[in-house]
Amino acid sequence: MPQDTPDTSFKRVMLKISGEALMGDQGYGLHPPTVQRIAEEVKSVHDLGVEICMVIGGGNIFRGLQGSAQGMERTTADYMGMLATVMNALAMQSALEELSIHTRVISAITMNEVAEPYIRRRAVRHLEKKRVCIFAAGTGNPYFTTDTAATLRANEMSCEAIFKGTKVDGVYDKDPAKHADAKRYDTVSYDDVLAKRLGVMDASAIALARDNNLPIIVFSLDEPGGFRGILAGKGTYTRVQG
Repeated sequence: MPQDTPDTSFKRVMLKISGEALMGDQGYGLHPPTVQRIAEEVKSVHDLGVEICMVIGGGNIFRGLQGSAQGMERTTADYMGMLATVMNALAMQSALEELSIHTRVISAITMNEVAEPYIRRRAVRHLEKKRVCIFAAGTGNPYFTTDTAATLRANEMSCEAIFKGTKVDGVYDKDPAKHADAKRYDTVSYDDVLAKRLGVMDASAIALARDNNLPIIVFSLDEPGGFRGILAGKGTYTRVQG
């Protein structure tokens, strides 16, 4: 484990981003310059000596809930969504390795040709060797989101916090894109997030984080240097805690 640096006291963190974050201004798919920009954000934190886990959603390619809403059987739709997360993970791995960051894609669904299977001890060893671990294919089970997968893996990897990169700079009492009077929380409790349905993560993920006292820090991924700044306690963000 690395020593504390002057910039941050975090040693190991989980970065959770949505698949939509990778599509830039496009309406679908991957936008390579956006993937590269996020990879550079990850590198800036990796350079501090922080061990990084990542989970990336698949909504830019396929979202299981939308598929099931259109008549597709839910389990099949969810598995298709899991495969979309593997595609995103491979894209991020490629971008990170172009920046000379050793990266492993670890899939909850076995696909040996493109990713390692999930073995907890092996993943921990990768982190100790300063490799970025991208956990793909969710939990490997339908009916669970990548939010829940991120919280599960963060607990298994002994991460100190989940950093959720979004389009907005924190958690608001209502949608700031629709309501000019929306107020941002500096801190909010897990129970308030659930009771007020604030939409930080799905209820399963929030409950899992609460039961293990794992803080969730919500920040804007669109802010250049934002990830490194938030790790140092600077910038604007919301902390979800007990």
